[in-house]
Amino acid sequence: PSAAAAPTAEAPATPQASSVVVPNNLVGQIASGAAERLRHALDQVMAGARVLADLPAVASWASGVARDPVARVRITDAAWKMLLTFGLGVLAEIAVYHLLRVPRRRLDAMAPAPGGRWNWLRRVPVVAGRLLLDLLPVLGFALVAYPMVEAVRPLPTTELVLLTINNAYVLCRAIMMASRMLLSPASAHLRLVRMPDETAAYFTRWLRRIVGLSVFGYALAEASLQFGVPWAVHDGIIRLIMLLVSLMLVIVVVQKRQVVAGLLRAPALPPGEEPSGSRAALRTLRNRLAEIWHVVVILWLLALWGVWALEVPDGFSRLLRGTGATLLILGVAKGLDVGLRQLLDRAMALPAGLAARYPGLELRATRYGPLLRSLVSGVLTVAALLLLLEAWGIGAFAWFTQGRLGSRILGALGSIGVSALVAILVWEVANSAIARQLTKASREGQAARSARVRTLLPMMRTALMIVILIFLVLNVLSEIGVNVAPLIAGASVVGVAIGFGSQTLVKDVVTGLFLLLEDAVAVGDSVTLGTPPQTGVVERLSIRSIRLRAVDGSVHIIPFSAVTSVTNMTRDFAFAMLEFSLSYGEDTDRVAEVLRQIAKEMRAEARWSGAIRDDLDVMGVDRLLETGVVLRARLKTEPSQRFPVGREMNRRIQARFEELGIVIPSPWRKAATEEDQMHATGASA
Repeated sequence: PSAAAAPTAEAPATPQASSVVVPNNLVGQIASGAAERLRHALDQVMAGARVLADLPAVASWASGVARDPVARVRITDAAWKMLLTFGLGVLAEIAVYHLLRVPRRRLDAMAPAPGGRWNWLRRVPVVAGRLLLDLLPVLGFALVAYPMVEAVRPLPTTELVLLTINNAYVLCRAIMMASRMLLSPASAHLRLVRMPDETAAYFTRWLRRIVGLSVFGYALAEASLQFGVPWAVHDGIIRLIMLLVSLMLVIVVVQKRQVVAGLLRAPALPPGEEPSGSRAALRTLRNRLAEIWHVVVILWLLALWGVWALEVPDGFSRLLRGTGATLLILGVAKGLDVGLRQLLDRAMALPAGLAARYPGLELRATRYGPLLRSLVSGVLTVAALLLLLEAWGIGAFAWFTQGRLGSRILGALGSIGVSALVAILVWEVANSAIARQLTKASREGQAARSARVRTLLPMMRTALMIVILIFLVLNVLSEIGVNVAPLIAGASVVGVAIGFGSQTLVKDVVTGLFLLLEDAVAVGDSVTLGTPPQTGVVERLSIRSIRLRAVDGSVHIIPFSAVTSVTNMTRDFAFAMLEFSLSYGEDTDRVAEVLRQIAKEMRAEARWSGAIRDDLDVMGVDRLLETGVVLRARLKTEPSQRFPVGREMNRRIQARFEELGIVIPSPWRKAATEEDQMHATGASA
């Protein structure tokens, strides 16, 4: 048709600026344009499929080509010239290959036998020489095939087809020769990669399939354009070939997943061996990677094909950068995790002198060690996740700019973390100070002070914990945006109501606090208190009551509000009180001297030397009774030894009085004496 008959093309409408903002990242572009790109790709594939499936159209195209003398000449010219050039090139390659049989055998004989850790270095020169010998036949093919293309004087389209096929063959042969240098399936002594013969043959076989399909498939798709094949069919063939290549790689991954998992999995430990912290973490990582490696690789292969098929701008480079950054971030994060854990373990291992100087510090280090390790792992995990999102173009760092939600969350977490750290420091410093004072008092023999500290410690710890928790909870609520003013007001009202309704409880607490501050009673004291009075040993002091253990084992729980007076029998010193009834005929001075002698004998014994503080104090005749006189004395003892010393004195006094004939009068003896006197008077009458 003439140019005048051609319809006038309308000027395309000027595209208006789109109001849709396309994110400048890989994931955003995929998400925003995936539907359109997928539709376009499917349209191309379906167009190619419709062309291939439309047999009448294909037959019509073939019939048209057969009737068209120009097309028939092009196809015939391309066919016989391709067979000629390709066939001569292959014959040249075979001839060169057979000519080099003797050099190959000699070179193979020079290769060292397999074995040894570094023996592969000795095989490198031999393998390099073998590679050169293997490339010479391919060079012979090129030296014959390429000049023949010029010699046969093909048509321009035929020349392009011949060059494309020859290039594809040379590329395939070069790739297979390079793979033979590493795998060498037929000669184990020339193999640089240590693997069994079956594995080398397996990978060589699949590599040949993948390389042949991808290279020759692409070459045939490009050559088909010279014969009028539509572009839709061309693009569909390319996408189909790449999908088949991806599926082949997936098949290889699935078939070899157990073999690779066995290489990745940590070896079994000898019986009884326990790995250290870093080794255990590395073993866990290896075992986890062995379980999921094939899933990760398959997803990556499909993502690679999807990026290519959807024609994402700069998709390959971004995918490769994202993959490399992911491996780098995960490796660095794992290394930091292991290193920081080891550093924490060393910091928690306290020297013996420091542990002795600060009692309980080692226990606290053991208590907070797992918490610190978990905190470090959590922070590293969050940081690694943010870096991964940034590496894949999500823009995670933008979430933490001024005024964004991430910035507010980060500030709140920082404030809460500082508050928790201060609370823990105050709590542990207070506990450590109390424990040091308790240990110091016990070491210096200050029993009263030690008992007092043991008494005050639970109450102080409880009060301190309540105060710290209140401040910490209020700060946390304030940081997360909760208005704490109504809570404080409500707590004040509730506190006033509870105060009015529990006056007795308040009285118990206040009275107990003053009793403890005045050091009136402590754990381990023997006291008499309460209404009615109860006597026993103090076992425990709570915030509102005192627990006594009586001599017979009974337990008395007495609230502090019922304690109006305290009789403490174990403070500073005590006196063992001694009272004896003597007949009027006994010499009291002689008896007093006997008592002093008994006390001296007791003080001379090791059992009682530490219990008795001073000599016996004879106070004299205390009372005059009908049966005799009462002699009173006292012996100064340690606070807790008054009753044992008194009982031992009574035992010895009774034995000494029997020995010396000192009479202790009794009511029945007096009655018997009066009856004898009455009988004597009656007899005389």
